[in-house]
Amino acid sequence: MTNQEHMPLLEALKAFRDESPAYFRIPAHRFLRGLSPALAGENLAALDLSEAEGLDDLHQPTGPIREAQELAAELFHARRTFFLVNGTTCGNEAMVLSAVREGEKIIVPRNVHKSVLMGLIMSGATPVYVMPEYLEPWNLWGSVTPEAIEEAFRREPESRAVLLVSPTYYGIASDLERIAGICRRHNALLLVDEAHGSHLYFSDDLPKGALACGADAVAQSFHKTAGSFTQSSLLHLGTDRIDSQRVEENLHLVQSTSPSYLLMASLDAARRELAVHGTDMMEKAVRLAGQAGEKLRNIPGVRVLDNGKQSLPAMFDKDVTRLVFSASDAGISGYRLGELLYERFRVSPELTDEENVVAVVTFANEQEDIDRLVHGVEVLVREAFAQKLSEKAPEKMHTKEFGVFALPAQALTPREAYFAPSWETLPLEEAAGRVTKEMIVPYPPGIPLLCPGEIVTREHILAVRRYREAGCEFHGTADKAGKTLRVLRNSSDH
Repeated sequence: MTNQEHMPLLEALKAFRDESPAYFRIPAHRFLRGLSPALAGENLAALDLSEAEGLDDLHQPTGPIREAQELAAELFHARRTFFLVNGTTCGNEAMVLSAVREGEKIIVPRNVHKSVLMGLIMSGATPVYVMPEYLEPWNLWGSVTPEAIEEAFRREPESRAVLLVSPTYYGIASDLERIAGICRRHNALLLVDEAHGSHLYFSDDLPKGALACGADAVAQSFHKTAGSFTQSSLLHLGTDRIDSQRVEENLHLVQSTSPSYLLMASLDAARRELAVHGTDMMEKAVRLAGQAGEKLRNIPGVRVLDNGKQSLPAMFDKDVTRLVFSASDAGISGYRLGELLYERFRVSPELTDEENVVAVVTFANEQEDIDRLVHGVEVLVREAFAQKLSEKAPEKMHTKEFGVFALPAQALTPREAYFAPSWETLPLEEAAGRVTKEMIVPYPPGIPLLCPGEIVTREHILAVRRYREAGCEFHGTADKAGKTLRVLRNSSDH
C-alpha cells in the first residue's frame, strides 16, 4: 500500500536545496540569492492569487499587468511586450502562428527548438530548413550565416518569415543585424527565439540583443538569465511590421486561462532589478565567467570554447557567461564529466553532451561556486590522466560526418504528418525509408533529429542508437527509450 503521507516531489526539491550545490543551471536566481528582494522577503504563497479586484486580467489587461508590461517594453525598447506564463514555448508558438498561415513557408534552422515545430504543427506552415555552421572541434552547431539565409530565399523566394535561435544553448549568436536587413529586402519577418538571451541588453561585453538588431518579434526566457521564476517569459514586438493584434489573439490560444500571478509578479520584480542594477549584475556574471574560463583553460586536458567575437562563420559572437568546456582530451566524455562533477563535488552543470559541459554563470553565482567547479574539474582530469580510467569514453559521434542533421527529405508538412490517421509502430531499426509521424528530440538541448513528415534514414537510426547508449533522454516520441518509432503506413498498406 502506498504511503499518502509521502510528498516525493516536494521532498526531492528540499533535499536538493539542502545539499547546497554549486548551481550552474537554469533558473538564474540561484535559490534565493538572486531573487529580487521585493519577492525574497514575502510569503509567496499568500500572493498566489487570481483575477481578484484590482489585480487585472492577463488576457485583457487594463491595470497593473498592462503597466508592468509597458515598463518591460520601455526597458527593452520594444514596441509592445507581453507577459508569458507558459514559457518561451508559447512565445515561439505565437510568433509562428502570427507570421505564417497554412501552406505558407518559413525559414528555420535545423537546430531550432522543438517548440517551433509545435508552432508549425498548429499553423500548418511549411518549414524551409537552413543549416547552421558546424564547429568541428566541439561537435556542435553554431551561427546561421547571412549567406545561408540569402540562399534560402533564393530557393524559396515566397518565404514569409525567418525564425532563428540566437544565442543558442551554447551561447553562440548569429549576425542578426545583417539577417534583419536581408529579411526586410525580401519583405519577410525576422523572429528570434532569444530564450537564452534576456541578459544581453545590459553589458557591452555580451552579444547585441535581437531587438537592438532589428528583429520584428523576440521571445525571451526571463527565468533563464534574468532572475524571474521558472516558466515566466517575455514576448517583445520590435517593429510595426508584425500585427500586434494577431499576436495577442494567438497568445490567447497558447496561454493558460488561469495565469499564475506569482510568475507575472516575478517578471515585474526581475524587470525592476535589471532596470536599476542590470549593468552591475551582468558585470558580475561576466567577471565570474571569465575567471572560470581562464582557470579551466589552464588545466591540462581541458579546452574552453573561446569567448567574444570570432572570425569563424560558426561563431559570429559568443556569450561569455555561457561557459562551454571539454575534457575529452583527458578521455572523459561530457556526459561522464557532468555526472562526476555532481556525484563527487555537488557541482550541477546545465547541460552535457558527448563532448562538452555547459555551465550557466549568472549574477547570482558567487566566487565559491566558481572555485568548486574549477576544483572539481581539475581533480577529475588529474585522476583521469594518472589512473588512465578503465572506462573508455564513448566514441565521438561526429555529427557532420554522420549527416544526421543534413536537410532530410520532407514527404509531408509537420501538420499533415502529425494528424495523419493511419500509422503504425515499428522497431527503430525497421523504420528506414518510412515517414515519421513523431519528432525525435534528444534532450537537452531539445534539437530534433527528425520532425514529423520527414523520411527516416539509416543515419538517423544510428544516431538515435548512439544517443540512447550514451544515456540521453528523448522527447517527442511515444517510446521514451527511443527503441520504437511511429511512422505513417505506406499507401500499399491501406
